[in-house]
Amino acid sequence: RRCDYCAFATWTDRHHLQDSYLAAVRREIGEAVAAGMPPATSVFVGGGTPSMVSAQGLVDILAAIPRVEAAEMTIECNPDTITADLLATYRDGGVNRLSFGVQSMVPHVLASLGRSHDPDNVRMSVELARAAGFESFNLDVIYGAAGESLGDWETTVRAISELDPPHVSAYGLTVEAGTPLWDDPDRHPDDDDQADKYEVADDLLSVAGLDNYEISNWARPGHECRHNQLYWSQGDYLGFGCAAHSHRAGRRWWNVRTPERYIAAVESAEPTEAAGESLDIETRRVEGLQLSLRTRDGVPADALDAEELPGLVEPRDDRLVLTRAGRLLANEVSLRLR
Repeated sequence: RRCDYCAFATWTDRHHLQDSYLAAVRREIGEAVAAGMPPATSVFVGGGTPSMVSAQGLVDILAAIPRVEAAEMTIECNPDTITADLLATYRDGGVNRLSFGVQSMVPHVLASLGRSHDPDNVRMSVELARAAGFESFNLDVIYGAAGESLGDWETTVRAISELDPPHVSAYGLTVEAGTPLWDDPDRHPDDDDQADKYEVADDLLSVAGLDNYEISNWARPGHECRHNQLYWSQGDYLGFGCAAHSHRAGRRWWNVRTPERYIAAVESAEPTEAAGESLDIETRRVEGLQLSLRTRDGVPADALDAEELPGLVEPRDDRLVLTRAGRLLANEVSLRLR
């Protein structure tokens, strides 16, 4: 099923395409390798529920990707689809990091989001991951669902903290066009409610020993997501599969959105690219500052006038970083970047 808030390129009625889709992805990767693709420093499989497809089929694809010896290899997983055999196959295939879509540990909040998994499966998944030898994993949660009280959210954060995760991503619920949530204004989140819940998350995760290193991400030292850090530093990356995005030297492009069109393009040796854009030097510079501002590295001190932003930024060495109040108003602060 598809979550009520999900605007990703995902489908619930295309399971019959799995084999041909995986074959197309592997072929697209092979073409990139033949064209001189450099070794990957990280690989991230996501944008849906990768753990639903054949585990061996997925690791066979990963094996086709050249990568550095210490590459970070992450697969997103739904807690309801985790088994010991699946995780063993991932581990044997070189996967060294997992990301579990938890969203909430309160059943009525999960129902409000259109999620179906049992919170007990989250606990089981973490136990299985550790038993399989995964030292690094992420728990993904969302705050701001309709009917979620501050107490409900605190229950979720405390429950995941008790699992001693090395990494947590906590995102405010966003409303995307074309989703059931978009069509139901009574379920749209409230900004002030989300701000209160963000502060609860930051307090409890900090007490649990996780440091905020990007507005929506907390980690123990050494467990920061290197793949996401690549995005935030404007690094180069290649995306494979339908709707996958890529970036190289200021040019971004993305693949066709539907699996049928993607498979047909690969099989007929046609371009998989749907569209793209090239950023000029000034746009890249500003975007780089906006991305860096979201992280604990902040921006160069001369990129902002700190006196205009009392309580929102603070000096750290020769840079300015967002305070917690600043993180809540990051978009507003970014408008004042020089």
